[in-house]
Amino acid sequence: MGYLIDFVLHIDDHLVNIVNTFGNSTYLILFAIVFVETGAVILPFLPGDSLLFAAAALAANPAYGLNIWLFVALFLVAAIGGDSLNFYLGHRAGAALSNHSWFGRLINKDKLAQSEQFFRKHGPLAIFLGRFMPIIRTFVPFTAAGSQFPFRRFLKYNVSAALTWVFICCGGGYFFGNIPFVKAHFSAVVLGIIVISLIPAVVGWLRGRRHPHKPASASRHQASVQNLSEDD
Repeated sequence: MGYLIDFVLHIDDHLVNIVNTFGNSTYLILFAIVFVETGAVILPFLPGDSLLFAAAALAANPAYGLNIWLFVALFLVAAIGGDSLNFYLGHRAGAALSNHSWFGRLINKDKLAQSEQFFRKHGPLAIFLGRFMPIIRTFVPFTAAGSQFPFRRFLKYNVSAALTWVFICCGGGYFFGNIPFVKAHFSAVVLGIIVISLIPAVVGWLRGRRHPHKPASASRHQASVQNLSEDD
């Protein structure tokens, strides 16, 4: 875990090492990280926003010979494909996987419950909003599938969220990542990105603590989600 924290906070240095060591295979390595972050369900702690930002910053520097548009294309496929695999797992065996003796231990049940509450509150919009919230984004597709949300409707929100997320993160890294002040304080910038992306989840958690949902209210939220699903 210590290495992971160091990797996230000093992701620019680690990416430089990856590029120098693996060359063009860097594209596949970063694709795999973004894909697995949501697709595997059990690895929500992998870097997402900061990885895209740092990769785009490197692509903006001619010294590394990286193509920003190839990054954008790969990250889009990874984000959409990862969420779709996550949804498939939740649709095929959501409850069984959560309660499985081995697999269930790898799923953070508290975060899964938080994701379920988030989905009940926001309905289909949670699929879009969740993409911008670390950890939550790993469980929202799984939760949506378990709520019998139709995949075709899920895919619409999934694609629009991935497009927005990738272009914001990569655009920010490409245009601002190599500004001298940003480069000199890259770890602080990455930490700021993480903190900002976590604010909605923290606010939602605090509101839930102050105003816990009643069972009947939760049922009405679930019924509302099902009605929206049936409209498609």
